[in-house]
Amino acid sequence: MKDTILVIGSSGQIGTELVMDLRSLFGNNHVIASDIRPSISKELLESGPFEIIDVMDQNRLIEVVKKYKVTQVYLLAALLSATAEKNIELGWSLNMQSLSNVLELARHKHIKKVYWPSSIAVFGPTTPQTFTPQHTIMDPNTVYGISKLAGERWCQYYYDKFDVDVRSLRYPGLIGWKAAPGGGTTDYAVHIFHEAIKNNKYQSFLSPDTTLPMMYMNDAIRATIEIMESPSENVKIRSSYNIAGLSFNPQELSQEIKNYFPNFEMSYQEDYRQEIANSWPKSMDDSIATKDWNWKSEFDLKKMTADMIKNLKK
Repeated sequence: MKDTILVIGSSGQIGTELVMDLRSLFGNNHVIASDIRPSISKELLESGPFEIIDVMDQNRLIEVVKKYKVTQVYLLAALLSATAEKNIELGWSLNMQSLSNVLELARHKHIKKVYWPSSIAVFGPTTPQTFTPQHTIMDPNTVYGISKLAGERWCQYYYDKFDVDVRSLRYPGLIGWKAAPGGGTTDYAVHIFHEAIKNNKYQSFLSPDTTLPMMYMNDAIRATIEIMESPSENVKIRSSYNIAGLSFNPQELSQEIKNYFPNFEMSYQEDYRQEIANSWPKSMDDSIATKDWNWKSEFDLKKMTADMIKNLKK
């Protein structure tokens, strides 16, 4: 029997693209998109089912799961790093309660498999910043990071205690052209492309030399589906896997963009997001993901920049 998948938070930066890729793999009617408000993506709405769901409402979740006989849930709803710092109570309650609600669905056998994303935000000021290992010091100092670290431990707990098939990736900063960024510290790397095309200039809220791990959305979507489709015995880490794509700083990205817009001007005005970025890794060691389920990224800075500009110009 074919799996039926529910994507919660389908209107966000990841969800918009993930839903369409899943629909091409599993069939349009086997992938239910959902969010707290209607999607603005015409393509997403016209290609398959869409449901309004508040992930904090457990009864509504069960209702939709039963209606479509859902077997897998991809939980993408969250308040991201910069946004959560401005609303700490909502950041904590949304990020934790949503995960708890979905893990409980799996514990009570309403669904078979859960995907939940973690983040490089689980690391902190005393984490080794270069080639950050899978297992290391984790001392997050943001609401988002604290909620993601707690979430990783809950995922491991539900796997150990209740045999819940939960899978997770620690996303670096994600860069894509299909949807607007959602309030993260790495969002400059998406905004810069829009501003380069529209205004030929951009003011970065991070300093020129702030190197962070990033990933092009194509790689992130592929990694997400690959870990979910891997045989259960290959997924040996149930908290969350490190995955790596590319690492760069605002200055390096602006130089790459100048190959397309020679008169592009970059300026810098650091804000509160600089402090968040300073506590995060510069690069990630994802060798365990490679060993366990053959993960490998495909996009470098040059290839990503070319693809972003080509698609945004359209």
